[in-house]
Amino acid sequence: MARKKRKQSRQSSATAAAAAPASAPRAHAQRVPVDRPVLALAALGVLLTGYLTAAAWGDAAPALCTEGGGCDLIAGSRWSTLFGLPIALWGLAMYALIGLAAATGRSAAQRWRRLSRLSLVGLAISVYLTAAGLLALRATCGWCLASLATMAAIFALVHVRRGGAPAGRGRGAWWLGGGLLALGAVLALHVAASGVLDRRPENPRVVALVAHLEAIDAKYYGASWCGNCRRQTRLFGASAPRLPYVECSPQGRGGPVARECVAAGVGSYPTWVVHGLHHVGVLTPEELAQLSGFDWERER
Repeated sequence: MARKKRKQSRQSSATAAAAAPASAPRAHAQRVPVDRPVLALAALGVLLTGYLTAAAWGDAAPALCTEGGGCDLIAGSRWSTLFGLPIALWGLAMYALIGLAAATGRSAAQRWRRLSRLSLVGLAISVYLTAAGLLALRATCGWCLASLATMAAIFALVHVRRGGAPAGRGRGAWWLGGGLLALGAVLALHVAASGVLDRRPENPRVVALVAHLEAIDAKYYGASWCGNCRRQTRLFGASAPRLPYVECSPQGRGGPVARECVAAGVGSYPTWVVHGLHHVGVLTPEELAQLSGFDWERER
């Protein structure tokens, strides 16, 4: 009886040993191949947003973008950054996540869910940014439209194939969850762009400088559509509303130049007139302090 049990035990061990190698290929077979079309589009998006991020950090205009054009206006708008970082950098992160999802995954269903949610959120944000440029700035940017087209292509490619998509009643709940996620991302971006989260107290030195500029009758001439003017204004933070600003294009880019700007001989924006001298371009508070005779160091 004991001999029979030992024999059965050896047979069970041999069976387990024979089954063990077979399980490895089966687990390996569960991994799906890389989604090359989506990965290629994600790589294109990374290159595109990477170039725009480098241009933003280098304070240089991307290729094909002229001063005062749509790209320049959008690059200087409040939608160009998010939490102090270029919006293009956030786009790069999104494309990188999509590429990672396209290259990994244990099943088609798992990969589809990841790609579906990521591409939906990315497309919603791209549409929002394009609409903000059109409605608020009346401007478009070729680079932004290229990114929108790339994200739309990824979204379409993922959802046309529908590999692993939920079926039946689960489909409605899936789209509802994805829609709420995309809406939440867009609302968060809109709140951040509105400046509600960036209510910093005024810098006492900047406050004193602004008062000094007004006292000596200095003027800051700009235009609502000028990207460099927006950069100039942001340098003064919470004190910006009290700058001695003169709007030279009250009716928009295509409208006439304000009489005060014509009389002052202003030909480009931004222009500062300090002690009767014209200074064209973006100036830091420190540079304006030096030009206006303000003791910047004493106000520390």
